[in-house]
Amino acid sequence: MKVLFWGTSTFAVPSLRALDDEGFEIVGVVTQPDRPAGRGQRLTPSAVKEVALELGLEVLQPEQPKTEDFLAAIRRLEPDISVVVAYGRILRPDVLDVPRLGSINIHASLLPELRGAAPINWAVARGHEESGITIMRMVEAMDAGAIIYQVRERILNDETAGELTVRLSEVGAQALIEALALMTAGQVDEIEQDHDAATYAPKVDRATARVDWTRGAAAVAAHVRGMDSVPGAWSELNGSPVKLYRPVVVSLDESEGSLSDPSTNGGPPVSEQDIVPGTVLRTAQDEGVLVRAGDGAVLFSEVQPSGSRRMTATDWIGGRGVAPGQRFE
Repeated sequence: MKVLFWGTSTFAVPSLRALDDEGFEIVGVVTQPDRPAGRGQRLTPSAVKEVALELGLEVLQPEQPKTEDFLAAIRRLEPDISVVVAYGRILRPDVLDVPRLGSINIHASLLPELRGAAPINWAVARGHEESGITIMRMVEAMDAGAIIYQVRERILNDETAGELTVRLSEVGAQALIEALALMTAGQVDEIEQDHDAATYAPKVDRATARVDWTRGAAAVAAHVRGMDSVPGAWSELNGSPVKLYRPVVVSLDESEGSLSDPSTNGGPPVSEQDIVPGTVLRTAQDEGVLVRAGDGAVLFSEVQPSGSRRMTATDWIGGRGVAPGQRFE
């Protein structure tokens, strides 16, 4: 089977390597053009391009994968199937239909749940207990094609989106090989999705990643894990953004002393309702930064102040970057 592979990010790399390891004939690799990156803004190839060149594969990098010249180029490769993994562009029907077996996609959710650009982030941020991989037939509508193969994966306790992404990239590679084997053997019954049951996972950005402290502690913690490591959940402290990592939910009953008025450094007790969400309740070098949420509190053991590297909360506290009574907004 001759495969035309499409991918850009590191999530796609295990699938490309798996195809090569299993002896598939990879007739070409389509990836996005080199982009400026780093402090020097030097043109940098995608993770997929680097691996494709390592494997000695032909690489195509169209700015827009829809021109007649590009269509002619992939037709000349005569692929049997296109495999698309985290490529980062919407493909038109005339592109999807070039291979005689059409085009399939690895999507990191259990479709029809979480169609869209950021299924892993939202699975974690919304507190889902389960995620997975869907191998699907590509159609013009976003993530709406028939399901070819699915693998379910439990989301681990305290797992971040970044950690789940790495794990699902490997699961996806194995699922791809299994799906292609079933297709080759004619043992696939493609199942149409229940479109009425679809949910969506829009792209995350800096605005999306901002923490809403009025939400419950469990929801805040899930949001922070879902935005880790990119773009990173953040909140303002004294007018400067701080990214927050490694959250642990703490009930106020468990948090000794947290109901003393933090603004008076351990003053007279106050009612739970009088402490505004976002208030720093306690800073302890052996624990981290404890912040009030809509209910309960969240303890953070890693942070990244504006203009600084990601660090332990212990280092931040030791550098007097935060103190009880201050408020995240």
